[in-house]
Amino acid sequence: MRFCVRQYLKKAILFFSLPLLFSINLCSCAPVISPELRREIKEDIALSLVKENPDACRGKPVLWGGMIIKAENKKEGTLVEVLELPLDKSRRPKDIDSSEGRFLALYPEYLDAAIYRSGREVTVFGKIEGTRTLPLGEVDYTYPLIRAEKIRLWEKRAESIRVFHEYPFYPYWYGYPYYWGRPYGW
Repeated sequence: MRFCVRQYLKKAILFFSLPLLFSINLCSCAPVISPELRREIKEDIALSLVKENPDACRGKPVLWGGMIIKAENKKEGTLVEVLELPLDKSRRPKDIDSSEGRFLALYPEYLDAAIYRSGREVTVFGKIEGTRTLPLGEVDYTYPLIRAEKIRLWEKRAESIRVFHEYPFYPYWYGYPYYWGRPYGW
């Protein structure tokens, strides 16, 4: 009798857990941009190429990512200034100290600047509109400008916790002259 109950429980657990695991797997594999938008990208256009020759790249779709420097709401939409970072296989910006520069993404709808704040990672799909020169500190900086069609705001990365102790942990009986936590002569 126990054997039959165990088999029934195993089958019931599998029957109810497999659809749950399958749905979790589908949700975790959602693409950053839709396949239709991804098919529009014919060539990988680098940020430096747009800076050198913006007219030749005008209207071409790109997929760039990076870290938000600032976001401002304007009449024509939300203007997001992004420090470009290379993308990994999942199209998320890599956490490295290498960049080709900054770019501007103009999204036609309202984005809350408190959510799209400095330090957050984004992946942007859009078409190149040219360049825009704006002050950056005391210099004028030429930003490549893209009209964003899709912006993916990434969740924050989990921080690695490193615990360093001022003094290493030793057992009470470790080494001479200590004996059970006290030195000789105390």
